[in-house]
Amino acid sequence: MHEYSKYKFCRLFLYILSIAFSGTLHHNAIAQEEWRQVNNEAFMVGEKLEYRFYYDAWLTGKVTAGTGIMEVKDAEQQYNNREVYHIDAEGQSKGMFNFFFKVLDQFDSYIDKEFIAPHYFERRTHEGGYKKDDEYRFDQVNNKVTTRKKTNSVPKYTQDFISAVYFARTFKTDTLKVGDMLPVNFFIDDSVYTSAIIFEGKEVINIDLGKFRCLRFKPGMATGEVFSNKYPMTLWVTDDKNHIPVLAVSAVVVGNVKAELMKYEGLANPLTSFIGKVE
Repeated sequence: MHEYSKYKFCRLFLYILSIAFSGTLHHNAIAQEEWRQVNNEAFMVGEKLEYRFYYDAWLTGKVTAGTGIMEVKDAEQQYNNREVYHIDAEGQSKGMFNFFFKVLDQFDSYIDKEFIAPHYFERRTHEGGYKKDDEYRFDQVNNKVTTRKKTNSVPKYTQDFISAVYFARTFKTDTLKVGDMLPVNFFIDDSVYTSAIIFEGKEVINIDLGKFRCLRFKPGMATGEVFSNKYPMTLWVTDDKNHIPVLAVSAVVVGNVKAELMKYEGLANPLTSFIGKVE
C-alpha cells in the first residue's frame, strides 16, 4: 500500500493509454499546405468514459484509489481558424488515499477535427506535495511546441499524451499481426518521448461491466523504481470500431495497479465487442 500511495496513478494511466496508442499528423490555415485527413469513426462529441483506479493484491483485495473521466466536447473556440474537439480528462484520489496522497489532475487537449493532433494542451497536476501547471502551444506548421519555459522542436505531428489516445483509436486494426511493434512520439515535461507498443493478439476479458472481446497491447516504458521490466503494462481495448480502453494492468512490487472502465455513454458506434454480463 505504501509503495502505491506514492505513485502518481492518475497521470500514469493517461500516459499508459497514450503509449498504447499514438501517432502523428498535419494541417493549418496559416500555411497553404495539404493536411492529412484522418477518417475518425471511433469517437464523437458527447462520448464520456469513466474509470476506476485500484490496487489489487492477495493480501488486500481490490482497494479503490481514485477515479478518472475522459470526455469529448465541442470546443467553443477555434485554433488557427480550425475546428477542434475539446478532450476533457481528469483524475482524483478517493477515500483513504486522500490521507496518504491526495490527487487532483486536470488535462485539456484541443485537437484538430480533421487531422486529430493537438493545437493546444493544458495540464493542472496536483499530486501530494507535487504541483505542475503548464500549457503546450503546438505549432503544427513549423513543428514546434511552446511551453511556459521554452520552445521545443518536435517531430512532425507530435501528440500530447491525451490527444494520442484519441488519435490512436482511429487506427485500423484489421491488418495487425501478433508481434507487430508500433513506434510512438509524444510530448510531455518539455521533452519528446519515443516508445513502442507490441500487439499481443485478441482476448476475451471479464470486468465488472461484463465480458468483452478485446485487442491486447503491451506498451513499452522505461524501467523505473516502481516497475520491474521494460514492458510492465498490459492494455485491453474493445475489438470494435470504438476501440475503447477497458482495462490497464501494471505489475508493481507487490500486487497490481489497475484501471478499469466503469461507465460509458455517447459512443460513436454500437459496442459490438460486448458479449454480455459475467455470470
